[in-house]
Formats: sequence, C-alpha cells, structure tokens
Amino acid sequence: MTTVAAYAAPAAKAPLERTTIERREVREHDVLIDIKFAGICHSDIHQVQEGWGEAIFPMVPGHEIAGVVSEVGPGVTKFAVGDRVGVGCMVDSCRECENCKAGREQYCTGGNVMTYNGIGKDGEPTYGGYSEKVVVDENFVLGIPEGISLDEAAPLLCAGITTYSPLRRWNAGPGKKVAVVGLGGLGHMAVKLAHALGAEVTVLSQSLRKKDDGLKLGADHYYATSDPATFEELAGSFDLIVSTVSAPLDLGAYLGLLKTEGTLANVGAPEEPVSLNLFALLGGGKSLSGSMIGGIAETQEMLDFCAEHGIGAEIELIAASEVNEAYERVQASDVRYRFVIDTATI
Repeated sequence: MTTVAAYAAPAAKAPLERTTIERREVREHDVLIDIKFAGICHSDIHQVQEGWGEAIFPMVPGHEIAGVVSEVGPGVTKFAVGDRVGVGCMVDSCRECENCKAGREQYCTGGNVMTYNGIGKDGEPTYGGYSEKVVVDENFVLGIPEGISLDEAAPLLCAGITTYSPLRRWNAGPGKKVAVVGLGGLGHMAVKLAHALGAEVTVLSQSLRKKDDGLKLGADHYYATSDPATFEELAGSFDLIVSTVSAPLDLGAYLGLLKTEGTLANVGAPEEPVSLNLFALLGGGKSLSGSMIGGIAETQEMLDFCAEHGIGAEIELIAASEVNEAYERVQASDVRYRFVIDTATI
C-alpha cells in the first residue's frame, strides 16, 4: 500500500479537508498515475451531500482525472511510464455482460465500479481524483493525445464524454439542429462538440447573461428560457435537445420545441422526480431519453476527436485548499466553466 495526500469529505454535507488515503500496490494489469489535475463535477457535490442517496465516507471525490503514468504492472500492454493519461467515472466493470462486451461498460448489468464512492472487486472503497496518485486497471485508463493540455483535458473525462455520447448517438452533424439546455460545465462542452460535429447549435439558458460566451464557444443562436416567447418562436425547431441541467424542467415545454420524431436527451440528473403529460410525447412521435457518460472505447474516441479539433474545457484552475469555496460557487452557477484542481497543491 502507498499512502498519498488527498482531500476528502469526512461525512455527508461536511466540508472537504486534507487527509491521507491508502492506494493499493500495483497489480499485474494496473497503472499507477501521478495525478496532475482533477476537475470538479457537479456530481461530486451531489454525492458529498448524499443528494443521490446514501454514500460512503470518508469520500475523496473526483472522476475527471488527468495525469502521467509513473509505474505499470508486469502484464500491462496499453501504457508505459511517462504516458499522458486520464481516468473518468469508472475504474472497473464485470467485463462479461452483454453491455460490457459491446463497449457500454457504463451500463454494466453486474454493476460497474465507480471511481469514487464505490466498492472495488477487492471489497475496498474507491477514492477519486482529489489526490496525488491513483492506481487503475489499464482497461479503464484513457490515453490523452498530444494537442490537449492536461488541465483542459481533465473535464473531458466526464463533461466531455457525457455530452459527446448523446450527440453521437442521435447523429448530431451537418443538417441537424441541436439545442443545448444550460451553459455550465456540461453545457459548454455540448456546444463545443455539437459545433465541431457540424450541427446548427442553439443554447437555451435561463437568461442572456452568458450569450457572448455561448456564441464564442460555437453556438449559432442563444435564447432565454425565462422569456415565454422563446417557446412560441422555437416550437417544432430541433432534431435533438440535450438537457445538461440538474434542476427539474417543464419537460412538456421542451418537448414542444422538437421536430416530429425529435429527441430530448437528459444528461443532467435532478435529485427530485419530474412529471410529464404523455401527450407531449404522443403528438409528434417524440422521444424522451437519458444518457450516462460513455464506454471506454467511446471515451477514447471523444478524446481523439477533441485533439483533432483543438477542443478542451474552459477552466478555472484552483488550489486544493479552495475546493469548498469552489463547491459553493458551482452551486451558485459562478464558474466559467469548470473548476480544475491543481493537484500539486494538495
């Protein structure tokens, strides 16, 4: 075991504090990663606060991890010492179910092992990226291509793949009209990616406060959802709407913005249930869907796509000691657009 410094929440809703954790010795197929940067995802906050259900404490959050390989196990074939790598939301899966065999490990029917707030196959709790080092099986490590700086790459491991996956699944591209609900950590990546894929992109945000940013990121249009006229003007406009917000929406109103047989894909996860009059789906043969991160192969595809198109996250680099303040600012929507911890400061 190796002892490393980390930032952890000792209990639900408690502030994060500096501590030490144990990392396992490098096994046959393991990679030891010196973490350089760790993104702060809104889901870190949901889990520290037990907003999504009972959690495991102490908790070291962080599933947007970018770093450099410092040691490999004797059986490792995919990575070498010195490689630039990333780790996303999961660090293992059953590898045997239909979904795992199809490269959809995020939907593992046996239950995948989450990067933190999970239990590994060895029965030990998993600890995330707000730490100096992590040991991960090579099959759940991603290569970060040259051309993306590690700090801007870190958020791609969750925010990037979470938005890339539905855009690819529903064929966002030339001739398609895509709307992105919310311009935050996920939303700003959805705009960049949809634009790079060739779609016509519209941002639907509560206000026009970030309009200039949205247009710079690649949006063609920007509307305020607080204005009822928006829903009249844009009725029947979109092939795909990707909702990135973690607050409950009036789903019927947004379904009204879809073309016939259009899709509303949810990647934001509100803590409360939402209601829907099914006539909003029936009239127009529309689809209401969800999407969760992506498989390992698709995540690598996304990283390669980002490198090819010069895409990284818009980040605000912080010291580890600022993490509690950063959580408050995320909840107040006061970040443009992803906090990233410089783990040298832990």
